[in-house]
Amino acid sequence: MFTKLQGASRRHLRARNGTAEAGFTLIELLVVIVILGVLSAIVVFSVRGINDKGQGAACKTDKATIQTAEEAYFASGHSAYATMAELVSGGFLSTASVWYDAAPTGDTYAITPTTPPAGGQPNPCS
Repeated sequence: MFTKLQGASRRHLRARNGTAEAGFTLIELLVVIVILGVLSAIVVFSVRGINDKGQGAACKTDKATIQTAEEAYFASGHSAYATMAELVSGGFLSTASVWYDAAPTGDTYAITPTTPPAGGQPNPCS
């Protein structure tokens, strides 16, 4: 609790220095804007790296799925490995991969990145 003298003293100080409670100065606002800009730039650059890592993980998973389907196709009694179309038609893959192509090469198979159509998106797994 303030005494009457303390309250009067505070009112007197406020009256003498009216700009003390008038609001923010232009410099203070500019400093806050600069700080927010720096923080937003940090967030933008860190999110970009997360997206790239996610794309790389999706490529690895897609390739591993095709490898597993090839091995399952061969283990089910076929004498050779399959093409991508045979894997899909045989039920070993639900859909054909848009990033990779599978083809038999002699007594083994090869999984190669697909080439994008003219004017299409580049293959992220290349």
